[in-house]
Amino acid sequence: MLQRFFKTGKGEYGEGDSFLGLKVPQTRLVVKEARLSMTLSEIEKLLYSEWHEVRLCGFLLLVEEMKAALPKRNGTGQPDRRKEIADFYLLHAIQANNWDLVDLSCSYIIGTFLLHPLPDGTMPDRNILDTLSASSNLWEQRISIVSTAALIKEGQFGDTLRIAKKLLHHPHDLIHKATGWMLREVGKRNIEVLRGFLSEHHETMPRTTLRYAIEKMEPEERRMWMTNTPHSKNNKFLS
Repeated sequence: MLQRFFKTGKGEYGEGDSFLGLKVPQTRLVVKEARLSMTLSEIEKLLYSEWHEVRLCGFLLLVEEMKAALPKRNGTGQPDRRKEIADFYLLHAIQANNWDLVDLSCSYIIGTFLLHPLPDGTMPDRNILDTLSASSNLWEQRISIVSTAALIKEGQFGDTLRIAKKLLHHPHDLIHKATGWMLREVGKRNIEVLRGFLSEHHETMPRTTLRYAIEKMEPEERRMWMTNTPHSKNNKFLS
């Protein structure tokens, strides 16, 4: 069942992955017991396990480490530790080699890191996302767009739109879905920003990306985008 769900067959994106059969809540119970008590070198061993759930445990432990380093009330938190965790994650990002490992970790680590100051008080360079999007590795590419979920929650949409544009003609369905998902999240917070992006790109973007992006729109507007008619003079959705 898990092998089919995560596409582990020959030639599929998760080829050769092995599962213990644990559900995510079970893995989270392990994380709850072990959080903040393991070194990065110990977590690294988990990330290189042959077992999918063990790798997930490692990434979720990194999420907990990042949470612990965030500012509390008016403090600065632990900027050195945040950078250490983000750098460690990026170093081992290719071990997040299935969509759930990416989606359950990257926005809470890389996305969160980008929102808080570095040790010297400056903000992290968001070109990290561009570098990831230009990677030859599928999972790093997915990390580049899904990490922006944390930025979207803070009303910061520019990075999502920039990375979405870079990935718009990617050949893989997993990137189409992730890009559409993040565009949909932008639209949930500012529908005009999403409409502006779609007005420019809807005619050439993958249909999967478009369907995901417009999923929360009213049926009439969804039909308009899917039938490629948004530039009608009588369009009531575009100002």
